Amino acid sequence: MTDANIEDVVINTANASDLKTNAETFAFSADINQLLSLIINTFYSNKEIFLRELVSNSSDALDKIRYQSLTDASILENEPNLEIQIIPNKTDKTLTITDTGIGMTKEDLINNLGTIAKSGTKAFMESLQSGADISMIGQFGVGFYSAYLVASKVVVTSKNSKDEQYTWISTAGGSFTIEKDSENSEKLTRGTKMVLHLKDDMLEYLNEKRLTDLIKKHSEFANFPIKLHVEKVTEKEVTDSEAEEEVDDDDDDDDAPKVEDVSEEETKKEKKTKKIKEVTQEWKHLNSLKPIWMKKPDEVTNDEYTSFYKSLTNDWDGHLAVKHFSVEGQLDFKSVLFVPKRPPSDMFQSGAEKKFNAIKLYVRRIFIMDNCKDLMPEYLNFVRGIVDSEDLPLNISRETLQQNKILNVMKKNLIKKSLELFNEISENDDDYKKFYDAFANNIKHGVYEDSVNRAKFAKLLRYYTSKSGDVMTSLHDYVGRMKDDQPGIYYITGESIEHIENSPSLETLKSKGYEIVYMTNAIDEFVVQQLKEFGGKKLISATREGLKIDDSEEDKTKFEEDKQKTEKLCTLIKETLGDKVSKVIVSPRLTESACVLVTPQYGVSANMERIQKAQAFGRNAASTKQPSSAKKTMEINPKNPIICNLVERVESETPDKTVKDLIWLLYDTSVLYSGFSLDKPVDFANRIQKLIKLGLSIDDDDDDNPDDEMSDLPPLEDALTDGVQLPVVDENESMEQVD
Repeated sequence: MTDANIEDVVINTANASDLKTNAETFAFSADINQLLSLIINTFYSNKEIFLRELVSNSSDALDKIRYQSLTDASILENEPNLEIQIIPNKTDKTLTITDTGIGMTKEDLINNLGTIAKSGTKAFMESLQSGADISMIGQFGVGFYSAYLVASKVVVTSKNSKDEQYTWISTAGGSFTIEKDSENSEKLTRGTKMVLHLKDDMLEYLNEKRLTDLIKKHSEFANFPIKLHVEKVTEKEVTDSEAEEEVDDDDDDDDAPKVEDVSEEETKKEKKTKKIKEVTQEWKHLNSLKPIWMKKPDEVTNDEYTSFYKSLTNDWDGHLAVKHFSVEGQLDFKSVLFVPKRPPSDMFQSGAEKKFNAIKLYVRRIFIMDNCKDLMPEYLNFVRGIVDSEDLPLNISRETLQQNKILNVMKKNLIKKSLELFNEISENDDDYKKFYDAFANNIKHGVYEDSVNRAKFAKLLRYYTSKSGDVMTSLHDYVGRMKDDQPGIYYITGESIEHIENSPSLETLKSKGYEIVYMTNAIDEFVVQQLKEFGGKKLISATREGLKIDDSEEDKTKFEEDKQKTEKLCTLIKETLGDKVSKVIVSPRLTESACVLVTPQYGVSANMERIQKAQAFGRNAASTKQPSSAKKTMEINPKNPIICNLVERVESETPDKTVKDLIWLLYDTSVLYSGFSLDKPVDFANRIQKLIKLGLSIDDDDDDNPDDEMSDLPPLEDALTDGVQLPVVDENESMEQVD
């Protein structure tokens, strides 16, 4: 269709012939009426989808004629233009969609538009009942029937080169008709014209802006030009005589521009002039943006990637990196993935508006959805981009994906290509620092959740260590620097580097020159639970019992002697502390500090205990009872002067009365610098005050409670049962909330 006959199209759009004497009528059965009602009112959640479906059908028809022209060029002689035209008519309340595609014969109209009403009915019903995993679009003509979401009547006129021009008409109420067009009917060179007689409450789809937005959203990257017929109003100034000529011409030609008297004034030459509104008709090209993913990567410039990224995401900072690829085999699709420079604003959304990912899915350049939870894992929700498949199975409404093996293949490939993109970013230190600062938690979530790609995600981890200074290092580089006698990768978890870098648990490790990884993010606790090893080297916690250090035979002998020497003291400490500790042993990890608390090999670390408490109070801020804590092992340093002095006092026949007080004080201090929290801070404060009194030679008899014995402390069970009154903590200020 050419620009020359635009006006003819507009005039004839609403004059589509109704039923004539030569029309053949096909009746719907009662069951089909119910089925059609189900399609119109149930399958589609949004009525605007109709335009996507109809444009998609037109695009398919254009694809067919283009493929045929590859072997027979003469098929395009009558109509060389391959395009889709959309014509709104507010006067007649019609919306016309025309394409210059292959067109349909009479038989095609029955089979394609009437399948649901005729031969395909039984198969369609059986497929619905069985719940078979099939793509129903095109197979049963369901996409076409989305037109009845907005239209009360649909008139389809089509011309195929192998047949005469026919018209299909139906109100979806009980029947449809097919008739051969007369000689007086508007002739199509080739293709299909669909006239939708809109319902009174659907007239919004005649609005230029509404139609433009829908095409941009769903069909912006269609293979063929989509043109919208619009009216453009301009003002110009003419003399009275010219205006009269315009009016006379308008009487002779109904399609000429209308003249409207807006204002008039006297000119210097005393000639009267008028301002008139001139209405012109033109085509507006709606899908001028070309799909860059259809090009080869080496044919796309960085400026084109940047422009496409900004149009896709509305992020005017641009992208950090891009991955452009295609996959062939079990499933053919093309994709362009972007990594932003900063976390997207919607990455941390929660509730009903939460998006699982930001990958836009297209099927044959037609937009389907942008939040498919089965397309990409949630921990990669910061990755932006598109995926365009040629044959991805969809459900009956094309609004959701069918669950099948093909979708899993697509997901695996997207994760694989995302990992390749992250590794490409890591080749540049400055870029990777930006990336890791923004998306470190996402990478760690990948380590925790993705067992298949756990090792690949682990290579992307970066940590500060005892030897890395101000630069984060990878686990791969750490392993490369390991001492030959080092049994594994030593790490410690905590709230911050300042809290853990001088931990007593690291004293022996540092003295032997071992490097320690500092893990200060809450999610690191979960990462090490799943990672367990890297590069064949086990991850070893510096704060758990059973710390293995490669000692010499001399060191081992000395260690056994220390165990025997401190046996009585260890027994007394256990009797004094009771259930506060599970056992008391000589420590292999201490060189200076007197003692330290460690957790069992599979118990809860101090940092994890802190996280659990934060979670508990986050769920119930009014709670006044702390979560139960795991029992700890107390390790003592036999070389420390305090411990040596206590050993001597225990070995004496008359033990000092202050020994038990000192044991409690040692326990409380070890709780603090081991990263745990005190059950009863008041008791600790009272012990400190008692020592101060002793240092100042203040007699306890002057106290109001002379019979109070600080050594007689409640056992652990009572402390936990009675509960501890704690202030309500704002989780956003002082405690770290973990998802």
